[in-house]
Amino acid sequence: MNTVKPESIALFCLTPGGVALARELQKALPMTCFTREALLTEGFLPFNGGFGESLRQAFRDYRALVVIGATGIVVRTLAPVIEDKLSDPAVVVIDERGQHVISLLSGHVGGANALARYLAGVIGADPVITTATDVNDLAALDSLAQQLDAGMPDFRTAVKTVNQMLVSQKRVGLWWDDASLYAASDCDTRGLIPVRSLDTLSDLDALVCVSMQAELPPLPVPVFRLVPRRVIAGIGCRRDTPFSLINTLLHRQLAASGLDPLALRGIGSISLKQNEPGLLELAASLRVPFQVFSAEELRPYEHHFPGSDFVRQTTGVGSVSGPAAWLMSQGQLIGETLREQGVTITLGVSH
Repeated sequence: MNTVKPESIALFCLTPGGVALARELQKALPMTCFTREALLTEGFLPFNGGFGESLRQAFRDYRALVVIGATGIVVRTLAPVIEDKLSDPAVVVIDERGQHVISLLSGHVGGANALARYLAGVIGADPVITTATDVNDLAALDSLAQQLDAGMPDFRTAVKTVNQMLVSQKRVGLWWDDASLYAASDCDTRGLIPVRSLDTLSDLDALVCVSMQAELPPLPVPVFRLVPRRVIAGIGCRRDTPFSLINTLLHRQLAASGLDPLALRGIGSISLKQNEPGLLELAASLRVPFQVFSAEELRPYEHHFPGSDFVRQTTGVGSVSGPAAWLMSQGQLIGETLREQGVTITLGVSH
């Protein structure tokens, strides 16, 4: 599974052999290729300020880097800008003869392991993967979280703990509150023990629970919750409604449905609100996309919801939050619409 966006890959090569290999890789994946001025050819860009400076800048600008060259050079060049495996881009190194494709940085969350395997398949090379879970043919909690697009409380500690338990041959269970909702069959769960009921956990050392619910019943083993981001919120509000009010009401609405705020995937409204400060701040604070729809896009769905003449006169449609949530969730709504202090919030579940 290639978890890296193809359009965000930068490739660097330093020799004629590297350019030739890069051309082969370009046929398989769209990527921006950089090389020295002396080797420039069609489809390649020159280094900007030299190889080192260009590579470090690409580390900040791209989701994945592929370098055809020596591993040592890449390590020394990137050392000053490496920060965190949960946010750094994937880095893959390939030798000039195309014999080995090495996953160097951000193997799981960044997608370097998946990218290395894919590129190795393209050129018939050996993928070099050194992460402990992979070499032991086990799933990894951070990889599972990425496959599910899931958040997790105290993510870093949970990943370290669970992955270490897996490679230490501890019995780690995996329970889904609704496997069909999360496409469980498409996920890598090697080494995790399927759990059908929370009543039968006595032989486990820990349990990974995949659920959007904010609370689980008390359980007799350490529990690590993966919260898939599936919930969307359609929101309507008066002009200049404070962020604090919208934020409070949204969290209240989520709590009323028993949903963890980590499950929020995005918020939506009408295009008239695309620059509404409170909504923009809400999306930024929750780190979710803010999507807007025109009145024409919302109008076919307004008949599902109570309308307001005032809202219609202001926006061109009788209801905002409900139709926005309907569009974002394909009609899979949750609970009743909240209406309070000029704010309306409708929740839905996006598949």
